Amino acid sequence: MQELSRKNALFTDSVIRRMTRVSIACGAINLSQGFPDFDPPMEIMDRLAEVAHRGPHQYPITMGAPNFRRALAKKCGHFMGRTIDPETEVVVTVGSTEAMVDTIFALTNPGDKIVVFSPYFENYKAQAIFASCEPVFVPLIPPAFRFDPEVLEDAFRQHPKAILICNPSNPSGRVFTMDELLLIADLCQRYDVYAIMDEPYEHIYYGENRHIYMNSLPGMWERTVSCSSLSKTYSITGWRLGYAIAPKVLMDRIKQYHDFNTVAVAAPLMEAAIAGLELPYSYYEDFRAHYTHMKELFVGGMQQIGIPLTDPEGTYFVLADVSPYMKKGQSDVDFCVEMAEKVGVAAVPGSSFFNEDINHIVRLHFAKRDETLSEALDRLSHMREKLGI
Repeated sequence: MQELSRKNALFTDSVIRRMTRVSIACGAINLSQGFPDFDPPMEIMDRLAEVAHRGPHQYPITMGAPNFRRALAKKCGHFMGRTIDPETEVVVTVGSTEAMVDTIFALTNPGDKIVVFSPYFENYKAQAIFASCEPVFVPLIPPAFRFDPEVLEDAFRQHPKAILICNPSNPSGRVFTMDELLLIADLCQRYDVYAIMDEPYEHIYYGENRHIYMNSLPGMWERTVSCSSLSKTYSITGWRLGYAIAPKVLMDRIKQYHDFNTVAVAAPLMEAAIAGLELPYSYYEDFRAHYTHMKELFVGGMQQIGIPLTDPEGTYFVLADVSPYMKKGQSDVDFCVEMAEKVGVAAVPGSSFFNEDINHIVRLHFAKRDETLSEALDRLSHMREKLGI
């Protein structure tokens, strides 16, 4: 038999999704993979019931159903502060994940470098490997997860093709400030670098923090691709409705990869999801208030237990220091499996996210009902005895 691809040796399966399988197997509360246990807006569910009987049920236009793209362009254009052409500047993808993959293939050539902040969402490294690109990691320095401007410029001096940024950032919970984004925008323009923005948490931020779209900054529309999805904003992670927004010259290339990668996304789901895109803008204020409540419940509960953790500026993730609960020499992967099995709460080992040598941090999420979070906190309060520490 001929040799199989060597690229597989450069990355593992998704540790996040692996922890979901562990969670299911042992009946743990799944705070590892970030999906809610509450329903989407009623308007979307009611519309889906209608679509189930009326259709559409056949192939949509490859780039996304025209009425869905129009609704998407109107909603995103409102928040980005510009008019978006649904015909030439939007493509609908299988989640933000496909949007990212299509974009990386469209913008890069084998051997190109991509700047990535660490900690990073685990998909990014694998996506760079798929495209035969080299990630250049720039640390976000804990506990505030700010970057050193000089270290970032050193990365740009290596002549990368693109910088990949999750904002608000999974897993650190950072929401990049205007000053930080302007600094990055200046570097992109001076060094001729594209900005690939991963923005599925665009409406989840807290307090005085605000999400700012990179493509809204001076000189950045022409070199920015905004990748996002409906998954988090409308609590429909299983629908896998994502999209990319970019100027026509970039979108023409992205569409080409999308066409041969997945052909199209599910026609009935696009039709039903229009009801979410057309919700009044007050929905997003109520949505943030809901997540603020869940954050306060979970972060406050963890602080009361005495487990050190981050207080995120955005997203629904926290990073917790579990070093007091780990056995000598135990890896964070083994710890998370033991924690799921004995404590009944599933988390993700931090080594999945950091380029640095990190073995004492886990990621948990709080996109759950109050009763789920309260039960998880109760189980975590008995972690020492459950683990025999």
